Amino acid sequence: MHARKPHDIDSITDVALRVFAAKGYDAATMDDVAREAGITKASIYHHVSGKEALLERGLTRALDALFAILAEPRAEGGAEIGRLRYIVERVAETTLERLPELTVLFRVRGSSPVVQAALERRRAFDRCIIEIVVRGQANGSVCPQIDARLITRLIFGMSNSVVEWYGSGSSIGRDQLTASLLRIAFDGIAVR
Repeated sequence: MHARKPHDIDSITDVALRVFAAKGYDAATMDDVAREAGITKASIYHHVSGKEALLERGLTRALDALFAILAEPRAEGGAEIGRLRYIVERVAETTLERLPELTVLFRVRGSSPVVQAALERRRAFDRCIIEIVVRGQANGSVCPQIDARLITRLIFGMSNSVVEWYGSGSSIGRDQLTASLLRIAFDGIAVR
């Protein structure tokens, strides 16, 4: 018989995020999280005040991971089109690496302070990307005929949609998915 590893706040958050991603945050209950973790609700409440605290931890993880990409050397320096391509690649990789966290972030809606703070941070991330696109348009490396906000929304809309259909049983590998996303976003699909 194997001794069960005790749960800490991080492992409980991991379980909660998987449950929130599978059921949706609003539909998921603390009973669902406890059942999935194999512990009692009281054990969870020993670590957090409730479901929203778990959501906040998950959203913070997701957003911290996205903002960490912007601080990477290849995202901070060089030509804007190269920076943008690198950021899109890293966001795709991070989405696949942290699928539960990013699924919850990309799906979350609501008016609670936790959700509103997360959505504002997500908008701040988008504004950083828009600034890179605008600078790329000014120097001629990014198509100036398309609005910078639209470019950002379309590229990340495509990238973020991965959370809706990609799973561990997918026949498409992570590297293939990331490469395909970059090809479509930066080179198009037409044969030249």
